[in-house]
Amino acid sequence: MAAARESLLEAASAALARRPWPTVRMVEVAAAAGVSRQTLYNEFGGKDGLARALVRRAADGYLAGVERALAVGGGDWERLTAVAEWTVSAAQDDALVRALLTGCWSARLPAPPRDPSPVPAQRRPEPPLPSPPELVGLVRDHAVTALSGPGTGPTATVELARSCELVVRLALSCAAAPPGEGGVAALIRPLEPRAAL
Repeated sequence: MAAARESLLEAASAALARRPWPTVRMVEVAAAAGVSRQTLYNEFGGKDGLARALVRRAADGYLAGVERALAVGGGDWERLTAVAEWTVSAAQDDALVRALLTGCWSARLPAPPRDPSPVPAQRRPEPPLPSPPELVGLVRDHAVTALSGPGTGPTATVELARSCELVVRLALSCAAAPPGEGGVAALIRPLEPRAAL
């Protein structure tokens, strides 16, 4: 069923790219995925369950990109800049990621799934999604974990956490109002000496 689930999520994502979520029909999503409508309902319980899974997939994809950015070679500051650049790119390219990070949900998107209770008949309930501040906190915490070396003291960890959160929040502002020449890296570069990474 994992292949059917992924096919359904791909079909739903493609449908959302073409038109607003309220006009997306489940029968069309199932047909585009090459499965029966009953398979869709068995897997997600209905449109609400599919919407939750679609939004969860966007959140997981964004966080996986953060992990990839933190794994690139180079120094700590280059890795943190890569996270900022990924954040800007992901928020600009994916309306669901942008909504997850900012809390601004347009009428084109599925309503933000805040109710953690499972959708009736849903095969695999989705875990609750983080709020925008929680998602920024997750990114900050991932960055702190990746950039902290052995022997990093509590004071240095606090400063590192502040720097990481500042960079993520600066990246979010760049997603809303794209930076000029030099991109997000040019805006972050002056922060480096004060960040003590």
